[in-house]
Amino acid sequence: MGRAAVFDVDGTLVDTNHLHVATWWEAFRQAGHQVPMHAIHRAVGLGATDLVAHLLGDDRDKDRDTELSAAHKTLYGQYFDRLPALEDAGRLLRRLDRDGWTVVLATSAGGAELSALRRAIDADDAITATASADDVDEGKPAPEPVEHALELAGVPSERAVFVGDTVWDMRAGSRAGVCCVAVLCGGIPRTDLEEAGAEAIYDDPAHLLASLAESPLA
Repeated sequence: MGRAAVFDVDGTLVDTNHLHVATWWEAFRQAGHQVPMHAIHRAVGLGATDLVAHLLGDDRDKDRDTELSAAHKTLYGQYFDRLPALEDAGRLLRRLDRDGWTVVLATSAGGAELSALRRAIDADDAITATASADDVDEGKPAPEPVEHALELAGVPSERAVFVGDTVWDMRAGSRAGVCCVAVLCGGIPRTDLEEAGAEAIYDDPAHLLASLAESPLA
C-alpha cells in the first residue's frame, strides 16, 4: 500500500501569507471595515467566506461577502506573476516523490490562483493531484479537504502525513486522522500549532527537507 504526503500551499510551500493579510486588509478597508492585520493573519488559511465570517461576525451584511472576496481576489491577483516559493519547496516535493510518496496539495486556492501557486513551486512533475476549495463543501478546519486529498491519493489516513502552517491546517488534519506536521514560515506561533495537533514542527520546507530522515516523512 502506498503512502501520501499532503501539503497545504499558502504559507507552507509559497511565501504568501503576508500578501493575503495586506490584500484582505485593503479589501476590508475599501468596504468600510477596520480589521487589524494581526487578526487577519490568524484567519489566513480559512476559505474566503469563512474568513469573512470569522473576522466580521454573524451580524455583518452577508450580501457583501461576495464583493469582499472579489476585491481580495483582484488585489491579490496583482502578485500572481511573482509569488515567491519558500526555499527548497520544490526540492522537498520531488524528494518525497522519488522516495515513493504520493504528493497531493490540499488548498483553499482554486482557479488562476492555484495555477500561479503551482508555477511558483515549479514541481508539477512531483504532484499527483490537488484538492482545491472547488472540490469540497467545507474548507479547513473541517477535515474534508484532507479527506478528499486522501481519496485522490488512494491512501487511508494512517498511511498519510499532512504538512501545513496554520491552526486551521492542524485541526483539519487531526480531524481527518492523519499525522500532522507544521512549519513556522507562515508566522503562526509554535505553541498554537502544537495545541492544534502538530506532532512535529519545522522552520520551513528547507528545514524539513534537511531533517527528512528523522521526520514523520522518513
